[in-house]
Amino acid sequence: MDRFENMNAFVHVVEAGGISAAADRMNVAKSVVSRRLKELEEHLGVELFHRTTRQMNLTDTGRAFYQQCVRILEDVLEAEHAMSQFHGSLKGSLKVAMPLSFGLLHLGSAIHEFLHLHPDIEFNLDLNDRQVDLLTEGFDLAIRIANLPDSSLIARRLSSIQAVMCASPAYLEHMGVPQTPQQLIHHRCLVYNLISNFDQWDLYDGDGQLTSVKIVPYLKASNGEFLRDAAVAGLGILLLPTFIVYQEIERGALIPLLTEFHAPQLTAYAIYPQTRHLSQRVRALVDFLIERFEGTPYWDVCLQGEKKTGDRVA
Repeated sequence: MDRFENMNAFVHVVEAGGISAAADRMNVAKSVVSRRLKELEEHLGVELFHRTTRQMNLTDTGRAFYQQCVRILEDVLEAEHAMSQFHGSLKGSLKVAMPLSFGLLHLGSAIHEFLHLHPDIEFNLDLNDRQVDLLTEGFDLAIRIANLPDSSLIARRLSSIQAVMCASPAYLEHMGVPQTPQQLIHHRCLVYNLISNFDQWDLYDGDGQLTSVKIVPYLKASNGEFLRDAAVAGLGILLLPTFIVYQEIERGALIPLLTEFHAPQLTAYAIYPQTRHLSQRVRALVDFLIERFEGTPYWDVCLQGEKKTGDRVA
């Protein structure tokens, strides 16, 4: 019996939620995973799962053994990768989830630079705005833009994320410039629809007083870059993170609006499960991203020194 292979199969079954999914993740036959589980249970003399026709749930013994297996297997991997690093390079794979627009616009170049520094790292990237389950789906790391609730995940801050309201000069010349949040009800609004209450924009004034404005969505989409391009084309007003629209603001294709108000600020985090040891390659990537994005985000420079909107458009 290959004890490490059997332990590895057991961990994959737990994290994938079943034998079939574990077999797919390991790229082996389902019968191989079943055999390894059987050998492991026979060797230990215990049942690791409560089995029914539909699901497998860990026994108390299985749950305790899983924690030990994770620690042992990752200690072995960490020792191997530490030796690789000792000899001059990081090796191994990284499976990372990241938001689509932030990944394409800002993380892509960071990953390219990281790979030049560590060419033996293999990346498997999922660029998607969905919130992945790191353990179940086998991710080493995820980048999330959010106000994170309390959870079992460890989060390290990468950057602040703020949104800006803006529209094209052509739209503002045709439809007029809103002077108060309440006037937005009379405008065409371009809306990111993957958030709850997408038909309501929350804005804070300089004193921190909240104004919640109901808007009438003119165009809804699940991608910020699509909405940005629609705004540049003069289709309406949008409220999006500066990291999506900063270049258009810098070249004058979009004009910031109601700059005395601001939307709730979010944060970009690198997150990973606390049930795992942080491998050398994950630690190296997180430290690299933190250093790269520290300080005032370069995409927020577009807002420095902005005048009141009415002074920008005559």
